[in-house]
Amino acid sequence: MTLPKTFSETPATIEKKWVLIDANGLVLGRLASIISMRLRGKHKASYTPNMDCGDHVIVINAEKVKLTGNKLTQKTFYWHTGYPGGIKSRTADKILDGKFPERLLLKAVERMVPRGPLGRKVLKHLYVYPGNKHPHEAQQPEFLNVAEFNPKNKR
Repeated sequence: MTLPKTFSETPATIEKKWVLIDANGLVLGRLASIISMRLRGKHKASYTPNMDCGDHVIVINAEKVKLTGNKLTQKTFYWHTGYPGGIKSRTADKILDGKFPERLLLKAVERMVPRGPLGRKVLKHLYVYPGNKHPHEAQQPEFLNVAEFNPKNKR
């Protein structure tokens, strides 16, 4: 008895789609996990771990994403300037009210994809916009309704 050969994607066989997600009222962590899965291509039957076989993901209304519980005021993000005593912090509500509210979603997705060359390549296919306008109409993205996947996805 011969076993069937395992299928492995090659750059010639990869088909990438464009997907549009409206983040208005969606829970941050649940949305980030769905986006990272789409970027990696794990939703496809032809998923290959060492290839970039995911889709291009466009996210609009990133400033209207929700956090559950007390995370909005208690979740703190730290970074260091590189100078002695240079630790800085900012809470999630300050980031959402700031100049670049889409960074909250960008960093959440970035921490869910692998670190390394493949993760950096995959993140280039993520386009996040704070408002409801995006410059990717020519790609004709199909709308992905994340809120209907699970009732817990929307607040």
